[in-house]
Amino acid sequence: MPQSKPRLRGKKQSRNGIYPIGEFPRSLINEVARRLVYLYAVGRTDLSGNDWASCFAGAVGGEASASNLDTCDVSFENCAWSAKTVKAKVPSKSSHVRLISGRNSPTYSRGIDDPFKNKSATGRAVLEIWNERVNRVLSAYEDFRLVVLVRNFNTLQFAMFETEITRFVPSDYKWTINDNRNFEGYDASTGQHCFTWQPHGDKFTIIRHLPASAQFYEIKRPPTMDFDEVIKNIGFNASWVKTGSQAS
Repeated sequence: MPQSKPRLRGKKQSRNGIYPIGEFPRSLINEVARRLVYLYAVGRTDLSGNDWASCFAGAVGGEASASNLDTCDVSFENCAWSAKTVKAKVPSKSSHVRLISGRNSPTYSRGIDDPFKNKSATGRAVLEIWNERVNRVLSAYEDFRLVVLVRNFNTLQFAMFETEITRFVPSDYKWTINDNRNFEGYDASTGQHCFTWQPHGDKFTIIRHLPASAQFYEIKRPPTMDFDEVIKNIGFNASWVKTGSQAS
């Protein structure tokens, strides 16, 4: 059931999921690593966002892309996750990541034809669109989390962290326009850069800092599976292929 009052940004975190937010059980880390090892073994040279969502869903026993809510990538019982992955040369030394968090169009959603006319109104609209997306997920799930994998697929080094996804209070942020004509949102009290919104493409980026609970790990490189050996093991033969104008 939706909450009677909006849950806004703050220190309090929900604890309705299968484990406390950011406190990954060792068994979960092992399950994620097992699925990453599989991707290496079948010859993958990198990891896509969909791959990461599938890996994490399998590790928690949930479903990937089980919802039509555009910010929800994984769900399990009453918990939903937005799953993001980004590259880093040395994941263990990463202090923050920039996460593409959807396309927010103030023109479509708020009727703002000229976003540069009033940058504060445009920034407010961008955050309000984000908040409404969070509302939609929280109307269907009790707990909504962000799970991020920072990766170097060449060195097999990773950082993984999780935070609660909350709404942002628009009045807490000030907006400027940079030299590239992109909007940047800053925390009004600390001056910290928090968001970037690109008017050409409507891309909304949230800057997240790695929390102290982030987990760092490295995976041993597995041997790559031989193509001919795999085909032999699964018993493939020409009878598997049906030809004709209407193969059934």
